[in-house]
Amino acid sequence: MHGLRIGDGVMLAHQRQQKILDRVLSDGAVTVAALGTALSVSDMTIRRDVNELVAQGLVERVHGGITAPSSASAFEPGFPVKSEQSRDAKAAIARAAARLIRPGTTIGISGGTTTHALARELLRIPDITVVTNSLPVADVLHAGGRADHTVLLTGGQRTPSYALVGPLAVGALQTLHVDILFLGTHGVDIDAGLTCPNLLEAQTNQAFVASARRVAVLADHTKWGVRALATTAALSEVDVIVTDVDVPERIRDALTDIVDDVVVAAGPAEPRPTTQEASSR
Repeated sequence: MHGLRIGDGVMLAHQRQQKILDRVLSDGAVTVAALGTALSVSDMTIRRDVNELVAQGLVERVHGGITAPSSASAFEPGFPVKSEQSRDAKAAIARAAARLIRPGTTIGISGGTTTHALARELLRIPDITVVTNSLPVADVLHAGGRADHTVLLTGGQRTPSYALVGPLAVGALQTLHVDILFLGTHGVDIDAGLTCPNLLEAQTNQAFVASARRVAVLADHTKWGVRALATTAALSEVDVIVTDVDVPERIRDALTDIVDDVVVAAGPAEPRPTTQEASSR
């Protein structure tokens, strides 16, 4: 296996390829020359890595470089990569979503980087019980150390998004009931609803939705119009959508005919309500 010596360590081919994938997911496209410079290896080495990634269907070749797959309905980037995407929007959404929670309630939190941002906001809210299948969410709440927080973590198989999924998670969720579920999603489409690239995660999120009295979806503007492999829930099953200001007006208008409440998180101060919300207050 070819490697690159960095300091006292050796970067193996699979490590180099993961770095290439991370760069593609973060930038959308990258040239072979840029990858060679970033990784300090020859174009020949990069082309060899690219050939392997293309053969696995993880990237597509374009003139002079590579891009993310154009139809990657079953492709899921890892948690560290997704955490760096749309960070400001996710933080604004998390702040707006936290305002939906009252002390004394039981809430569910699915896996995802936006729900992970919400977990940090929960440290300000007293007397709540949290049911989650997200390892990062559980870690945030454990590190927060609030004695008046009860955290229940499902079992299951870990996904690239660090969520616990599969029969063990589904079995646990089928015995529980939450007042409100905060659900992350890989993609949202007016017709397809909420979708995700992992079949087991879709099934687990379906069990989560069934356990909840209310469902709140947290989705930044990059999620809209994205259709992944499996449907988690129809938009008609959603009670609240919390999104950010970069979602096109036509999508917001379409949502108001399907979902009871649409909250548009405007930034650090206050969420900006839609016309529908303002009229209902």
